Amino acid sequence: MLSRVTWSLVLRKERLGVRGTHSPGGTARSEGKMPPYTGYQAQRPCPMPDEPFCTELSAEQRALKEKEKGSWTQLSLAEKVALYRLQYHETFAEMNRPSNEWKTVMGCVFFFFGFTALLIWWQRVYVFPEKPVTLTDEWKAQQLQRVLDMKGNPVQGLASRWDYDKRQWKK
Repeated sequence: MLSRVTWSLVLRKERLGVRGTHSPGGTARSEGKMPPYTGYQAQRPCPMPDEPFCTELSAEQRALKEKEKGSWTQLSLAEKVALYRLQYHETFAEMNRPSNEWKTVMGCVFFFFGFTALLIWWQRVYVFPEKPVTLTDEWKAQQLQRVLDMKGNPVQGLASRWDYDKRQWKK
């Protein structure tokens, strides 16, 4: 409550309402001038932007722009290139050249694959316990023999496929 009262007194003192401080019609108090907005976007689909690349020109660039209005046969190749660079950021060849970003991406992918493999190896060595005895081949063979000796599921199971007379699997 107190902050509202204080804020309203400040606004009355400056003769601004709450709407006046936030509306587009309100005055903007700024110390310096904002840099101009540049909407320069030259891309492959739209290579001719609406705005030139350089909007604020130096004295040399202004003189070159004045010289541009005359005959182009009097311009040297370096001046023509400088004029092109004032209007466009890149040439078509520079715009269409392949980037080497894929090398960075693949390097990161392989780094994380290697780090993951190292982490899995470390877990197998130091974290996971040894294989239990029940997973050895000898134990599995004894378990199978025990099921066959008990004649477990003799109609459709393992015992139905075992020949007890010859002590081998039926063919």
